Amino acid sequence: MEFMSLMGPVLTMLAGALAALLPGIGSARAVGRVGEAASGVLTEDPGKFGKLLILQALPGTQGIYGLLTWFMVMLSSGMLGGNMDLTWQRGLAYLMASLPIAVVGYYSAVYQGRVSEAGVALVAKRPEEQSKAMVMAAMVETYAILALLASVLSILNI
Repeated sequence: MEFMSLMGPVLTMLAGALAALLPGIGSARAVGRVGEAASGVLTEDPGKFGKLLILQALPGTQGIYGLLTWFMVMLSSGMLGGNMDLTWQRGLAYLMASLPIAVVGYYSAVYQGRVSEAGVALVAKRPEEQSKAMVMAAMVETYAILALLASVLSILNI
C-alpha cells in the first residue's frame, strides 16, 4: 500500500483517538482530584458520601462525550467495519470535526474538576449548599456539550 492511500485511514484513526483520548485524560485528572478532596472530607464526616460522589462524577462526562465522538467517527467512516478506503481529504475532515470535543472536552473536564473540588470544600462546611456547588460545576459542562454538538454535526456532514 502506498503512503498516500494510508493517509485517510491514519487521519481518521487520529481523529477518533484524539476525540477519546484528550477528554478522557481530562476527566480522569478531574475525577481523581475531586476524589482526593472528597476523601479528606469523608475522613471527618462519612455521612457526606452521597453529596460528594455527585460532585466527583460531574467532570467524568467529558470522557463519555469523547468516547461517543470516537464511536461516531469510526462508524461514519466505516472503519468499524474494516473500511480502509478513505481519502486523505476525508480523513482530514474527520480530524477537524473531532477537534472541538478533543480540545474543549479536555479543558472543560479539568476546569469542571476545579469547580467541583471547590464545591467539595463548600459541602464540607455547609452541606445544605450542595445544590449550589452542583450548579456551578454544571455551568462548565455547557461548553463540553456545545463542543460535542459541533463535533457531531460536523461528522454527520462528512
